[in-house]
Amino acid sequence: MRVAGLIRVVVFIFTIVTMWVFLRSYISFSRKTIRLPRWLGITPKDIQTPKFKCGLSKICPNNFFAFKISSGAANVVGPSMCFEDEIIMSPVRNNVGRGLNVALVNGSTGQVMKKDSFDMYSGDPQLLLNFLTEIPDSTLVLVASYDDPGTKMNDKIRTLFSNLGSSYAKQLGFRDSWVFVGAKDLKSRSPYEQFLKNNPETNKYDGWPELLELEGCVPRKVM
Repeated sequence: MRVAGLIRVVVFIFTIVTMWVFLRSYISFSRKTIRLPRWLGITPKDIQTPKFKCGLSKICPNNFFAFKISSGAANVVGPSMCFEDEIIMSPVRNNVGRGLNVALVNGSTGQVMKKDSFDMYSGDPQLLLNFLTEIPDSTLVLVASYDDPGTKMNDKIRTLFSNLGSSYAKQLGFRDSWVFVGAKDLKSRSPYEQFLKNNPETNKYDGWPELLELEGCVPRKVM
């Protein structure tokens, strides 16, 4: 009887080991193949990361507007502007052009008031001068360069951009890259600005510096 009992124990152990080997080999029962989403009954594609306005990596605080600006890439890809999750200027919208692309936004409501592009290579700089002179108080100003933003620049235009908070407007020249967010009644330099000089030794493209991207949260003008 003891021998028969011992045989049954051995057979039972053998059966368990055989089943374990089978499961490991054919069902891939391992930590490498069984992941948390599968245990939860969902596939990885069903897991979505949080989406914030304009594709930012974080949500903006209360009384702040989300924005993202990209300059143009050489003279091939036009610039784009997103404000509060709305694409306000882009090649897809067919409302950008060579030179400087400028959008005006109400600093209190976030409503887009006006947008236009100004050819700074062969266009009339007076058009941009008039546009900047007529900006109302408490207005946010978004700017993105494309191709050449500086050839037709003059001192009056540079001064107006400087008064909007720009630190680089007075340096802007032929084929430089520039993105900027300022305001009509800003009392100091804007923290929202990037500038890259056209330099044959450091240019990413043939004759142009690389494109610039600027994103963040700009404070609302609380009335």
